[in-house]
Amino acid sequence: MRANLTVLALSLLLFAGASAAQDLPQPGPLSAQPGYSAVNCSGFVSEQKVPDEIRLISGEQSEYKVVFSRGDTIYINRGQDQGVRVGDRFMVVRHEKDPLTDNVNWFKWQTKLLRAMGTSYIDAGQVRVVNVQPKVSIAEVIFSCDYMQRGDILRPFVDRPSPPFKDAVAFDRFAPVSGKPVGTIVGGFDYTESFGQNTTVYINLGSAQGLKVGDYVRAFRHQGEKGEITPQTAGYQYMLYGFGSTPVKYSWKDLPRELLGEGIVLNVSRNSATVLLTFSKAEIFAGDYVEIE
Repeated sequence: MRANLTVLALSLLLFAGASAAQDLPQPGPLSAQPGYSAVNCSGFVSEQKVPDEIRLISGEQSEYKVVFSRGDTIYINRGQDQGVRVGDRFMVVRHEKDPLTDNVNWFKWQTKLLRAMGTSYIDAGQVRVVNVQPKVSIAEVIFSCDYMQRGDILRPFVDRPSPPFKDAVAFDRFAPVSGKPVGTIVGGFDYTESFGQNTTVYINLGSAQGLKVGDYVRAFRHQGEKGEITPQTAGYQYMLYGFGSTPVKYSWKDLPRELLGEGIVLNVSRNSATVLLTFSKAEIFAGDYVEIE
């Protein structure tokens, strides 16, 4: 009798385990291209100032609302007299900069490179005009990336392409130098300085260097350069007694580069590009290098 009860209990446990396994969410198919938010909320850097004659000037519930988001109603400083029509769609962007960049650099040349690339903008979202008056228009926020506020810039909506991901193949950790232009990861989305898979970075390569939307770039790092991107004692590898040493001190030029990951280009200006990292085998930092694959 006891043996039968034991068998029954084991059967029930196995059945419960199988049922629980079936209830677990199963992994879906891999996306063939970046998602809508990744493409339209990634921000960009432009060497040309974005035209700012069209502005968000206020909205409903203005007695207490200082920011606006999806579903809210906002007012635009352009109307029928300026050619605005019901159904017109606008992208909302805002110039923002890292408040610490001018005083604190993650790597040696960060501020200088950022200035050379141009002006940084965030994507706040999209609005659609629902009512037009002679001098102003009323629009509904239909898509939000970030909050919107008075003074934000509106530009006519342009559909951004969503380039296809490359075939899923193993990342080549030892890929040879491509021989194509090399640049730097100068910063990242939301002022971050360290990155991994599915994060967005800004690089100082653009259309002037032959880069285009859908291209891939490879991130890499050299060991022991003067412009180190992580705090450390210079040449510490040769100062740790008891952990091995070499007769000669090797410089970064004498050692293989370390390949860190790769990413797809989402947005391109003349001297900058927005890149979505699609793979990283190790943490990637602002200051690491990229080359066009």
